[in-house]
Amino acid sequence: MADQRNGSGQPSNAARNVYAIDVEKFKIRLKAFYSNWNENKAGLWGSSDVIAIATPPPSEDLRYLKSSALNIWLLGYEFPETVMVFMKRQIHFLCSQKKASLLEVVKKPAREVVGVDVMMHPGADEQAAPVVGHILREAPEGNLLETWSEKLKGAGFELADVTNGLSDLFAVKDADELINVKKAAFLTCSVMNNVVVPKLENAIDEEKNITHSALMDEAEKAILDPTRAKAKLKADNVDICYPPIFQSGGEFDLKPSAASNDESLYYDSASVIIIAVGSRYNSYCSNVARTLMIDATPLQSKAYAVLLKAQEAAIGALKPGNKLSAAYLAALSVVEKEAPELVPNLSKSAGTGMGLEFRESGLNLNAKNDRMVKAKMVLNVSLGFQNLHNQTKNPKIQNFSLLLADTVIAGDQNPDVVTSKSSKAVKDVTYSFNEGEEEEQKPRARAEMNGGENLMSKTTLRSDNGEISKEELRRQHQAELARQKNEETARRLAGVGSANGDSRAASKTSADLVAYKNVNDIPPARDLMIQIDQKNEAVLLPIYGSMVPFHVSTIRTVSSQQDTNRTCYIRIIFNVPGTAFNPHDSNSLKHQGAIYLKEVSFRSKDPRHISEVVQQIKTLRRHVMARESERAERATLVSQEKLQLAGNRFKPIRLTDLWIRPVFGGRGRKLPGSLEAHVNGFRYSTSRAEERVDVMYANIKHAFFQPAEKEMITLLHFHLHNHIMVGNKKTKDVQFYIEVMDVVQTLGGGKRSAYDPDEIEEEQRERERKNKTNMGFQSFVNRVNDLWTQPQFSGLDLEFDQPLRELGFHGVPHKVTSFIVPTSSCLVELVETPFLVVTLGEIEIVNLERVGLGQKNFDMTIVFKDFKRDVLRIDSIPSTALDGIKEWLDTTDIKYYESRLNLNWRQILKTITDDPQSFIDDGGWEFLNLEASDSDSDNSEDSDQGYIPSDAEPDSETEEEDSDSESLVESEDDEEDDSEEDSEEEKGKTWEELEREASNADKEKANDSDSEQERNRRKAKAFGKSRAPPRPAPRMPKRPKFR
Repeated sequence: MADQRNGSGQPSNAARNVYAIDVEKFKIRLKAFYSNWNENKAGLWGSSDVIAIATPPPSEDLRYLKSSALNIWLLGYEFPETVMVFMKRQIHFLCSQKKASLLEVVKKPAREVVGVDVMMHPGADEQAAPVVGHILREAPEGNLLETWSEKLKGAGFELADVTNGLSDLFAVKDADELINVKKAAFLTCSVMNNVVVPKLENAIDEEKNITHSALMDEAEKAILDPTRAKAKLKADNVDICYPPIFQSGGEFDLKPSAASNDESLYYDSASVIIIAVGSRYNSYCSNVARTLMIDATPLQSKAYAVLLKAQEAAIGALKPGNKLSAAYLAALSVVEKEAPELVPNLSKSAGTGMGLEFRESGLNLNAKNDRMVKAKMVLNVSLGFQNLHNQTKNPKIQNFSLLLADTVIAGDQNPDVVTSKSSKAVKDVTYSFNEGEEEEQKPRARAEMNGGENLMSKTTLRSDNGEISKEELRRQHQAELARQKNEETARRLAGVGSANGDSRAASKTSADLVAYKNVNDIPPARDLMIQIDQKNEAVLLPIYGSMVPFHVSTIRTVSSQQDTNRTCYIRIIFNVPGTAFNPHDSNSLKHQGAIYLKEVSFRSKDPRHISEVVQQIKTLRRHVMARESERAERATLVSQEKLQLAGNRFKPIRLTDLWIRPVFGGRGRKLPGSLEAHVNGFRYSTSRAEERVDVMYANIKHAFFQPAEKEMITLLHFHLHNHIMVGNKKTKDVQFYIEVMDVVQTLGGGKRSAYDPDEIEEEQRERERKNKTNMGFQSFVNRVNDLWTQPQFSGLDLEFDQPLRELGFHGVPHKVTSFIVPTSSCLVELVETPFLVVTLGEIEIVNLERVGLGQKNFDMTIVFKDFKRDVLRIDSIPSTALDGIKEWLDTTDIKYYESRLNLNWRQILKTITDDPQSFIDDGGWEFLNLEASDSDSDNSEDSDQGYIPSDAEPDSETEEEDSDSESLVESEDDEEDDSEEDSEEEKGKTWEELEREASNADKEKANDSDSEQERNRRKAKAFGKSRAPPRPAPRMPKRPKFR
């Protein structure tokens, strides 16, 4: 049997003795073969009455043959030097005696499913049966096939090519074939992400001299040994699709037959690197190709953006019912619209079908193929631009090409890109190398903004002139982030109106409050005393000799008091529609002439009765309000899918003895429960039937696993898209945890020796318990992560994230100091309640406030992209954590600013949403840039003014709002206390007094050039009210307008 290089899944010598054909799969596929042949005989099968397939001997060359593919598809393995002749009533096998004995098992199944007899003809000297259909493009090899070919030609029959029929037969894959394709794609992406890209980045960063062929060898070794690529696949089942392709230095070939040469990798500025990697699993192919760009030119940036959009359009056109040509035409349409000058450079095909063969010729994605797309087809969508030219004399970068390729499965509705884990996003394929030229290119980049997008680099590499300081690199990166952030904010504000909607649920109208449906339902009067009807939730008041009922929800407050004569008074105040705290509802608007009772008072000589009445009314009102609040919260919940229990499908993944936060309500003793992973979600339950929570996988936004290190608990935390109810609490955060250490207090009072054997043994037990708990949680997390890698969860992008303790810092997000830790996608604090989970992708900017010399603490303000959402303040962060926080923010591509004062963000965001155009025109977020402020004030006094809110006049209302925005947690050092005392003294100063002090300070600094108008402008630009400094605040920057 054939070697693996011949496109087969050849078993090892040890496996040959136990080789067996899968009879059930043979029956299904033989029936499909005859059905396709009968249905498309006149077209795809060339009107063939008989089909002869000859498989050549094994070869060391890597090749793809239709005959080999049919062997593997039908029988499971390749049978070289074998001729198969398919007739209407018979199937003939011309092969060796050993192969004939292995094929005996197919005789009975063939007769059962299609009614044909299988005939064996061992030996090469047998006479050939007459045939018509054959594979035209496969030349005969070996004695048997040459003899067969000669007899076939001499028989006098007309020969027809059945290649298209076999292509159509192989086009639609069954479930087993799709699994093989997905495993091959997983291996290909793992090699690309874990081997190829890191190897390239390391070579470029360290300026290594490495050849294309050496990179090819590394990638090929990783495919043949999946453990190198961190892929858990058996090496016996994998192989390469083709030798991996690496191209750079101006010589590019986009054909699948291209090869890696022995030239060195070229990665200077404006260079392009093309990578193509393909692997096979059980003989089924997958392919991915990516283009990396170093300091991309505007032409390269634009061409790549157009190519990416064109490939996505081609993939989107691969839907059942469309023609295969629709994919190429969709890509061509994008290029003609976005960059018509690039149409001549576009590849003439958008890819081919793929499976057992790397290129199934009958499924070419070109403009002329009218065959229809069918669900479960596998296609290699490959698109590129060939022979583009840069305006340079350097031959290494004068010519360049771009290529993108992905493995795609045509789904019932939408195509599935199974190689999507290999990123092709702009930020992941572009690299910055010439940092020294970045500042010079910025003005030009702004001028060219309309012509092509200036792409942001993924990794900052070393410059040619030596090492650049970390602070300088960070500053340059932040400058680029500022430009991009202003552009992004401008687009968002331009596309979203400033209308402020009220998303609050409508309150219950007065018409819904019914205590009694009928007068006869009112209980009889008892001595005209105030009565409480618990059942009907009503309070009956004696008014003019009658008992008048009031629903308890209409009561706003109730109070009692006693005078010196021991006379008690009870005062009841009602909710009146139309007042400040009780807006009109639909019912009150219908009866605008209605008269409402505002309050009522009663006098009594029985203080005990009065006290009981007040207590009963308050208790009843509290219960009713709690019930209505829970009902309102449940009404706003998004309906969730029903949990599908594992049942007999698989044993649910289980973690026991867990506690939950938020806790269930009720007065009973709290009980631990177990967490189980089922088909589409988690279920937590205790021994009480009512204590159960279901968390659907589709509702999970972020999942965290935090092992106990310096904490006392090991936890799993789920941050959800939509609220759920835990008991009677509405929450977006659900946590399951185990306490790994007991809180023990020694009652003895005396100190214990450090060498006390009991204490040493106790500490050892605690360590063992902690390690055991962490390992149990880790095992649960690993198994759930494996479950989430299944195809049905691919769109959810779920994976447990683990906080990075080394990047953590202390701060006060709510009321107590907590240890706040970043993860790969969030900023979290999961130990203290309320929990803190901030998604990094939702952050607009971060402003570090109260940053300055002599400060022991500073504050962090997080501004979200949704300007209607309140900013998040994290107070009292130690100043020692400042550099680490800056580095983390810069690494995660978050733009940050620094300010010496706490700003009034509510007023700032209101100003932006009220007049977004002024915010954009005045430079966007650059009004926060203190560095630009200092440099601009030194270099230019006549430049454009920075962003000034239109309503920043110093009136009394603004001062009150500003005072609310001050830091909630102040520094505890003496200097802070002194400054606070100073601020209290100076709060009463008028603007004229402050202006005189500012003028004197300016004269002392010999800064008489500032005019009265400039000083007034600086005052108006102070958003937040600080602890009134003894000298005037530094001048705000003068910046160019953002366009």
